[in-house]
Amino acid sequence: MNEQQQFQQHQEPMMNMDMRKKREKKKATEKESLEIVDLSGLSLESLPKLSLDLATICKLDLSNNNLQNIPESLTARLLNMVVLDVHSNQLRTLPNSIGCLSKLKILNVSGNFIESLPITIENCRALEELNANFNKLTKLPDTIGFELINLKKLAVNSNKLMFLPSSTSHLTALTVLDARLNCLRALPEDLENLINLETLNVSQNFQYLESLPYSIGLLLSLIELDVSYNTIKTLPDSIGCLKKLQKLSVQGNPLTSPPMEVVEQGLHVVKEYMCQKINSSHQSTTKKRSWVRKLMKLGTFNGHTKIRKRPENEGFNKLKYQSIDGLASPGFMGMFSPLRLFSPRRSFS
Repeated sequence: MNEQQQFQQHQEPMMNMDMRKKREKKKATEKESLEIVDLSGLSLESLPKLSLDLATICKLDLSNNNLQNIPESLTARLLNMVVLDVHSNQLRTLPNSIGCLSKLKILNVSGNFIESLPITIENCRALEELNANFNKLTKLPDTIGFELINLKKLAVNSNKLMFLPSSTSHLTALTVLDARLNCLRALPEDLENLINLETLNVSQNFQYLESLPYSIGLLLSLIELDVSYNTIKTLPDSIGCLKKLQKLSVQGNPLTSPPMEVVEQGLHVVKEYMCQKINSSHQSTTKKRSWVRKLMKLGTFNGHTKIRKRPENEGFNKLKYQSIDGLASPGFMGMFSPLRLFSPRRSFS
């Protein structure tokens, strides 16, 4: 090997390293040039003209104003937007151009009067957190679960939802699903696809929610389940197979299975009781046998269980049935009054 070849071999790694450093420096410079614009709490009824280049904005906070709409032309030019916060305004719709926000990760539209989300929101495929609490939503886009593949938190509490779209079960990155204080009649059947779901809250759907799908026992990552203040009489036996479950809230339901004496002994006893029910009755129907096979395949149920006494109320919210009339009392409902929910200083999390 001659001297020139040796020199080239020595120089190539150095050149590659220099190129990497230049690229990293360029990325850092671009990141530093992005702007955070805070126009929150200014009682704005319309947006002022922004002097800076909209493509340089990475976070825009318009919360706690009196905005009734967001111009289509504005969102169409927010090409580097990562966080958009418009909570506590008077919005009734979101612009269709919101689908142009391909880098958007956090969207907070809570505390408005929005009745439906534009279907174009499905183009925001980088979205990780969607907060639409305290609106007037009656439905979510049908195919939302097929498109928002990076969504980790979906918060839609305090709306008028009767159902969650079946595509919800395809949100495999989802860790938190909060759908309390709605009018839910049922949950999607194929919940087992939500392999990362840790928190599920469907409490306070009151007289509307009467049962839970059997697939709830296949939520392998579930840590917290809140089904309180519904009209559920029987919990699915499969709940006994939720190995990671640490908190189960069932108060406010007219539960008959598991019975009160089992509930009072705590979460571990409830889970063992449910597993025993599966073990003793899984031969009864073809449908039940198919679920047992799924549970055993995933290793959440081995077909053998024995009830052991555990410390009282360990990890379990004790059953306390309360009538819906009682819940509708002025003292209880006062916390949800419009004045309190939508005051300019109110922020929603």
